[in-house]
Amino acid sequence: MSLSIRRATPDDEAVLVAFNAALAWETEHKRLRPDVLLAGVRAVFTDSARGFYTMAEDAGEIVGQMMVTYEWSDWRNGWFWWVQSVYVREDARRKGVFRSLYKEVQQQAISDPTVIGIRLYVESDNIRAQTTYRSLGMTETTYGLMEEYPLPGRSSEIG
Repeated sequence: MSLSIRRATPDDEAVLVAFNAALAWETEHKRLRPDVLLAGVRAVFTDSARGFYTMAEDAGEIVGQMMVTYEWSDWRNGWFWWVQSVYVREDARRKGVFRSLYKEVQQQAISDPTVIGIRLYVESDNIRAQTTYRSLGMTETTYGLMEEYPLPGRSSEIG
């Protein structure tokens, strides 16, 4: 596999929507509403403060994606980059696609002096993913995750 890694453009919208729908189904058995998903992907391209997508290509075909969003830390006076919406096409898994995407994002983060770290969520029972993340230098934190979703009076956009 000869990968090239690049920033996504609006021309990648259809692939991003398809990969995100596949990701939601494979990881959580949830069907995303196509109109909401499309609007969410487009929102990233219309407002760079929301984040960016990075794409992995092999022989001109997109085989993986990674989205980065931002969290400001007042305690550390810097940005954490959050890795999310990671998807690697099934036929490209276990071939270094995630590692290549992560290394590219990591290099971009290192080159920006305002970025102080990279974080991601991982399912507690996904041991293979945790092993991969550790091999890239990530460590577990003492933080857990809690949420309130949907907010009172609102409905979930995820089926």
